[in-house]
Amino acid sequence: MTNRTIEASPQMYARMGGVLYLAIIVLGGLAEGFVMNRLVMPGDAAATAHNIMASPLLWRLSVAGNLIVPLCAVALTWVFYLLLRPVSKRLVLLSVFFNLVSLAVEAVSKLFLLLVEPILGNAGYLKAFEARQLQVLADLALASHGIAFNIALIFFGCGCLVDGYLIFRSGYLPKLIGILMQLAGLAYLTACFSALFAPAFAELITPAILVLPLVGESSLCLWLLAKGVNIAKWNERISMG
Repeated sequence: MTNRTIEASPQMYARMGGVLYLAIIVLGGLAEGFVMNRLVMPGDAAATAHNIMASPLLWRLSVAGNLIVPLCAVALTWVFYLLLRPVSKRLVLLSVFFNLVSLAVEAVSKLFLLLVEPILGNAGYLKAFEARQLQVLADLALASHGIAFNIALIFFGCGCLVDGYLIFRSGYLPKLIGILMQLAGLAYLTACFSALFAPAFAELITPAILVLPLVGESSLCLWLLAKGVNIAKWNERISMG
């Protein structure tokens, strides 16, 4: 039933993918970009702890947004599987596997964010540890989240490379967007491996290198929302399979 639906009305799935991608971009930007940059002070555990405890609602909304993103991404992975399967059933499965591993690691990484506020605000912990010790533990949880998130983005970057290739080969989605998605994947791999193994180099290239993922993913999102797939080319590709 799903196969016949996607073949008959791919635009519905394209729009669905665009909406999901937009939600991921907006929620991720607010949670990781705005809130984290506002509350988390790298290298200053005390200031970070003060900021989080002074804005508990903002922090909780950020963590909630961080949890909603992987949920949306699971559905988006399913949509991309349906939209790109006509190009290559084997390669689209490879993309799905990369993305599912990425999402599993990302979901686990949010556990560390959920630990931060209880560590800082639990009265029982304050009896057993000094305030400074709890601040360091919370900072360690944030650092652990950052490490796990970089690992998740490495797998996601590999998925972007495969998706970009499939988009380029599809004929019913723009080749330029396929190239931009591959550049996004390379940027994720470079930024995340650097953050994990060459932090000094990572400081030099970040955040400039993240412009590539922003452009690539935003372009795909907006294209799916505004244009969807080329129906004539889609039907041609379906008839070949």
